[in-house]
Amino acid sequence: MRRRPPRGIVGLVVLGPGKGMCASRGVSTRLQLSKRRGGEGGVPALSETFRAKIHQKQKTISVAYDSPGGNGLGKTNEAEGKKQKWAPKNWEQHLSNIREMRKERDAPVDQMGAGKCFDSDAPPERKVSYIKQTTAILKQDYAGDIPRTLAELVKLPGVGPKMAHLVMDIAWQDVSGIGVDTHVHRISNRLKWAKKETKLPEETRLALEEWLPRDLWSEINWLLVGFGQQVCLPVNPRCSECLNRDICPASRKR
Repeated sequence: MRRRPPRGIVGLVVLGPGKGMCASRGVSTRLQLSKRRGGEGGVPALSETFRAKIHQKQKTISVAYDSPGGNGLGKTNEAEGKKQKWAPKNWEQHLSNIREMRKERDAPVDQMGAGKCFDSDAPPERKVSYIKQTTAILKQDYAGDIPRTLAELVKLPGVGPKMAHLVMDIAWQDVSGIGVDTHVHRISNRLKWAKKETKLPEETRLALEEWLPRDLWSEINWLLVGFGQQVCLPVNPRCSECLNRDICPASRKR
């Protein structure tokens, strides 16, 4: 009994000894192995052993099938196969509302700049020590200027990733990352701007940078810091005054 390839096969190549035969799409193909054709200069007759080997190889050949209504190429659209990048629900509306609430720029961070971004829980004696050590290093190693790289900045006493990224942006106009303090960390978790809850500001920074467009990295710190100082307070946030109250996961819980 002759074997027929399934309908819809784009192409199937069976290699013989020095010869090749191709089955075109949509056309039933048969191996004509008659003695008569072999005698006429066509494909020579094959032994039963070699015929069995061909059939065995056919089972291992990858065959592309036409999809219903397809173009016959047997290929899927690469764009459809790619997994869409994760992004928080309603994040663009969240951001738009926060910009609206921050348009007056009257939060403490707006009046006193990065000076209001420091760790208020750190002992004053430690801050004084850091300042003295840092100024000595800057004078000796950088001619009174500040380092131009993130790696050098974080080596300075008391300078962590948050402040280093802020300095790179403000001083050198180089957005190396998002400056995440306690306000940015808290608000990002309340808005579910991370795939899963983060425990540390540095974890939040990495989570935000995975999906937030890079051209927004520069403004996100001052937006959320001021928002956290005026509306989204650490304790007793003013949800009733927030424009995101209807779309904020934390507001709905409260």
